[in-house]
Amino acid sequence: MKFAPLLGAASLAVVAAAAQAQDAELIILDYPGFENPDFHVAYTEKHGQSPTWSFFGDEEEAFQKVRSGFQADVSHICGGSIAKWTESGIIQPWDVARIGEFANLDANLIGKNIDPANPVYFIPTDWGSTAIAYNPEKVPAEDVASVQVFTNTAYAGRMTLPDNVDDAWALAYLATGVSDWSNVTDEQFEAAAAWLRSIHPNLRTYWTDPAELAQLMSTGEILVAWAWNETYPTLKDEGRPIAFQREATEGSSVWLCGLVNMTDGAGSEDKAYDYVNAFLDARTTVPLVASGWGHANAAAMSAQITEADLEASGLGAIDVPVFAQVSVSNEQRERHAETFEMIKAGF
Repeated sequence: MKFAPLLGAASLAVVAAAAQAQDAELIILDYPGFENPDFHVAYTEKHGQSPTWSFFGDEEEAFQKVRSGFQADVSHICGGSIAKWTESGIIQPWDVARIGEFANLDANLIGKNIDPANPVYFIPTDWGSTAIAYNPEKVPAEDVASVQVFTNTAYAGRMTLPDNVDDAWALAYLATGVSDWSNVTDEQFEAAAAWLRSIHPNLRTYWTDPAELAQLMSTGEILVAWAWNETYPTLKDEGRPIAFQREATEGSSVWLCGLVNMTDGAGSEDKAYDYVNAFLDARTTVPLVASGWGHANAAAMSAQITEADLEASGLGAIDVPVFAQVSVSNEQRERHAETFEMIKAGF
């Protein structure tokens, strides 16, 4: 995917300066990769430097970090965690009147979580897919026609899942015939847990960040992965053998992430809004999609991104069931998290 340069000379100078310093008045708790200066150009233009980042591999890790006393001002979480973080009191509402692109947010992403008449705790910013990434030189397409590939012992020790509660359970529910986790029965939960336990011995590792997964697949250690779509353009751009199967018989998953306003943040509230506005700015759209994520700014997506661009990033239209990683109850999120930790430990 070819894109015109996004930054002029003045903006490049700002970004170069930002690489040398971070703004101590704004701490962002986030997944690795989202510190990319192209995702917050307006912030560095205004303040001369990027925020300070602290990273996590999984939102349960981030949640416990905050509950243990870590003070961040803004965090980047996904749909499955919204209810838990809201009910816990660690986040506070946003004032949508201070978010300039709010009216341009994709209505399909806003859903029930965004209602200006009620407190708004979650501002959607980005979305993507989780599906089967594989090495087409070593793995025939027919072997990844189903998510049951993870039960195939021919690839034992050469497969991986994300160390991420929501992604793991989305896969397990798809594999056991469930395409919506909003109201699963105990029997459906137990069947999904049993499936995750059954494939645990086949996994080489649980990957924690996209750079780790890219390295594992580049070296050939991993042939099949349940992966975020960003892995596909990353390895493709490097000339590595990579294919992305989003149309497995059972389907694939779609996730939505966004920004939350931390209750105990010690930094600048004004800068928190500046960061949100910078992330939602139209200038973020092209680099975000080039990195493998869709942008919540629907107007900017429509104006700048083609279907071919989406296909190249692993975000194109598909014709199979889509498992949406929407918000779940705090009780269910806890049940998922606790069981997943036990499975990873071999129980």
